[in-house]
Amino acid sequence: MNIKNIKSLLALTSFALATVLMQGSVMAQQKTDPQFNKMMKDGFKADGIAGLDRIDQDATQKFCSDPVFASSKQGERMREKIQKMNMDGIKQPSDGKYIGDWKKGEAIAQSGRGATWTDTASTPVGGGCYNCHQIDKKEISYGTIGPTLWNYGKLRGYSNEVVTYTWNRVNNSKAYNACSNMPRFAHFKLLNEQQIQDVMALLLDPASPVNQ
Repeated sequence: MNIKNIKSLLALTSFALATVLMQGSVMAQQKTDPQFNKMMKDGFKADGIAGLDRIDQDATQKFCSDPVFASSKQGERMREKIQKMNMDGIKQPSDGKYIGDWKKGEAIAQSGRGATWTDTASTPVGGGCYNCHQIDKKEISYGTIGPTLWNYGKLRGYSNEVVTYTWNRVNNSKAYNACSNMPRFAHFKLLNEQQIQDVMALLLDPASPVNQ
């Protein structure tokens, strides 16, 4: 690597570090800034089933909102505690069955409805899985924030370890990555046990088109 490239790399690194520090400083200021707090209260309102309680952060959300602390040595120790807390909150299926109906699982993965101000409390909540993942290759519209799940079971196998890991990951991905972008489906009661079993079937049933 020549001197010019080294200088460019150092400049990019310095810029990235400055950006993270600035974000942390801004967030710290916001926590005690009356104007910011007033803006939050005035800028949001309860509408339908969406209440103001949604802007109240829990311990996991607060941790991930402070990138400077999260990347520090103290933050790394806290990250382990946050992940353990989320893991401890995961419940295994009450009937002992991990695999449901993959056809219903596909419908859940496709649906992004539920839990918004335009829904009612009785509106079935979907997983919106295709927003972030490729799943069945027949679907041409999907997001790429998360990894592809095509051939999920076929590639990983169907061992008890894989099944349990997948159950935990769908329930609460923050048990493995404190600041995962994946929603905590069971923690926030977005998907119920049967729905999660059906999504599990979509990923792990050998008969699912995902594993063909």
